[in-house]
Amino acid sequence: MDTSSGITASLQGRYAAALFELAREQNLVAAVEGDLDNLGQALVASSDFGALIRNPKVSREAAASAMDGVAGVLGLSALTKNFLGVLAGNRRLAALPEIVRAFAAIAAAERGEVTAEVTSAHPLADDQLAALAAKLQAREGRAVKLKASVDPDLLGGLVVRIGSTQIDSSIRTRLNSLAQAMKG
Repeated sequence: MDTSSGITASLQGRYAAALFELAREQNLVAAVEGDLDNLGQALVASSDFGALIRNPKVSREAAASAMDGVAGVLGLSALTKNFLGVLAGNRRLAALPEIVRAFAAIAAAERGEVTAEVTSAHPLADDQLAALAAKLQAREGRAVKLKASVDPDLLGGLVVRIGSTQIDSSIRTRLNSLAQAMKG
């Protein structure tokens, strides 16, 4: 596997890389990636779920039981369910959000694509997302997968993050820059 040493150097990266290797051996990379995406969305949607994985007072057994229940509700694959059990047993559930991101980065690198996180003031239409993906693909020279989110505080425009590069064309940033210029 040719993953960047930056990803696999962290604890979360090592867990993600190990899960990726198991998924690749079993031809389940797409299924596990979908499972982890669902888990990531569940963590964002449920503050209780986020609190559970970060609570050090929850015993290993209780955490494993809770993860088993979550896996059942979300319909996760057996490999992902077992992986959650390992995380619970090792008291590493708090690292789950970072593991989700690291796995997505490893899988994208394996496919030769890059993920762009796009934040806009209002939801973008499908044709706008397609046009943006095409422009970013031309700029990056490889396939681009978009992850769109909405932040009304931007007022308008977009903020696009690809890896460590950020393109900020939001009205909020432009107004802040204008205010700084006027101050002196």
